[in-house]
Amino acid sequence: MAEICYEVVTDACPSSVYESTPAHSRRRPRFQTVMHEDWEKNCKRSKQEALATRYSSIPRSSREDFSDQNVDVSSPKYGVSSVCGRRREMEDAVAIHPSFSSPKNSEFPQHYFGVYDGHGCSHVAARCRERLHKLVQEELSSDMEDEEEWKTTMERSFTRMDKEVVSWGDSVVTANCKCDLQTPACDSVGSTAVVSVITPDKIVVANCGDSRAVLCRNGKPVPLSTDHKPDRPDELDRIEGAGGRVIYWDCPRVLGVLAMSRAIGDNYLKPYVSCEPEVTITDRRDDDCLILASDGLWDVVSNETACSVARMCLRGGGRRQDNEDPAISDKACTEASVLLTKLALARNSSDNVSVVVIDLRR
Repeated sequence: MAEICYEVVTDACPSSVYESTPAHSRRRPRFQTVMHEDWEKNCKRSKQEALATRYSSIPRSSREDFSDQNVDVSSPKYGVSSVCGRRREMEDAVAIHPSFSSPKNSEFPQHYFGVYDGHGCSHVAARCRERLHKLVQEELSSDMEDEEEWKTTMERSFTRMDKEVVSWGDSVVTANCKCDLQTPACDSVGSTAVVSVITPDKIVVANCGDSRAVLCRNGKPVPLSTDHKPDRPDELDRIEGAGGRVIYWDCPRVLGVLAMSRAIGDNYLKPYVSCEPEVTITDRRDDDCLILASDGLWDVVSNETACSVARMCLRGGGRRQDNEDPAISDKACTEASVLLTKLALARNSSDNVSVVVIDLRR
């Protein structure tokens, strides 16, 4: 760990130091780690009010729970860290579903990972966490070898998700939302979505918004998504072609409001804000890990630094062995996700920070 901290401190990207005041001490986030695949099960037990606590808590599962799950040996190990940071509300959500789909023509299951960064309120991100993987599962066909089929599947899933949240309106989840006092339809609430489906030979990533997926391959970062910012040339052309405008207000914003050009929800900004995802399909090779994170990380940590930190954590335990205790790999992934979150906070990230690190070594 000392080596990792040294690399972080000496990185070219400037870091900020916390002020030593009582207020900052009270705002220090609590980190809880996820050791294996029981995370989503435990999350469902938590009340929705937990999303609005000062710092989010990710339930921790025991190793006994892991052994009881009878998880397929091909399931990748992962670590998750998610904190409220300096925001008053927690609007991020994370979805982990190992072996969520088992193709008929393959003996190996597919695995789902997603990070959702809400804005305006938390309930759209929470709804994506509950539903998007199910929609993807419903859209999957028996044979998904063709790239166009993957793209069509993801586009249909995101479109269905968008229609659900737009028509969702008042519900149990939104009963205590701050937006419920403004408009029953919650038209001003939305969420990014960066989703990865991992198969034995491919990494499928669908992205809508400014959350990001970065693959660490042989120590080098390989971006698997491109942020949807309003001033991106192709996005700017699309927005203006639909009759909208991009106005600079602290940063480029759609109609001077939203700092991203694609999102799920945000009905009041349609058609300028699109829910259509960009999809990439990447062959698995000598990959170390995949990092999915909200912009609370990427605003202050470069792809190169994130890849270096994650790789050092994973290499601390060497390469995966056939008889390796699953908790060992999980610990390395968890250390990587927590360290990246702490680094983002040390560099004064002003947003919620959610990080998922997935071990892709074979």
